[in-house]
Amino acid sequence: AAVARKWLHSQYGVTFKGCMSQLGDIVIPFESWDQVSANPFFAANASIVPELEAYMDSLRKAGDSCGARIKVVAQNVPVGWGQPIYDKLDADIAFAMMGINAVKGVEIGAGFNCVAQKGSEGDELTPEGFAGNQSGGVLGGISSGQDITVSIAIKPTSSIRTPRRSVDRDGQPVMVETLGRHDPCVGIRATPIAEAMLALVLMDQALRHRAQCGDVSTGRAG
Repeated sequence: AAVARKWLHSQYGVTFKGCMSQLGDIVIPFESWDQVSANPFFAANASIVPELEAYMDSLRKAGDSCGARIKVVAQNVPVGWGQPIYDKLDADIAFAMMGINAVKGVEIGAGFNCVAQKGSEGDELTPEGFAGNQSGGVLGGISSGQDITVSIAIKPTSSIRTPRRSVDRDGQPVMVETLGRHDPCVGIRATPIAEAMLALVLMDQALRHRAQCGDVSTGRAG
């Protein structure tokens, strides 16, 4: 993924950013990308870090865990990467993100929020480019030139100290309590993993496009 990021940036100017946008039931308001690298939560808001630390400490003491929501963005992606059917760009992204351990949901652009939207709120195209980016940079399975925006949902850690019901080899009911190492939230470390996965997908798509089109450039819209 490190090679993919360097090559995509040198060849096309593509850059990647990511942050944690929610920890358990705490929504993290976005403030600045500059703050992401300054805290262990990869939060784009330094002022909320003490609250996140206190929340993690309470979960640790209770022997429980929580999930997280991670947002990743790829900027300066050229127009035309992807396919209209079998190798759709957004389908490949979703496939890859679901391959990350503990991920249970993937959103491209507006994601599930589009359920409540009207058609009049979709991405309008103007002579200056797209007026919005509800589709997350992918239209019809092909990159539109807008930022590719992806969010993933990470489930709570299952290996916790809190006793949980299960069954033994004979199918008999037992109680399971995981002692030793305990992760209140595995999502805390997921931001660079999601960035890396997006880079690998875009690297594959860039090579496919180059093989098919021979580096023919269509320019960028938006």
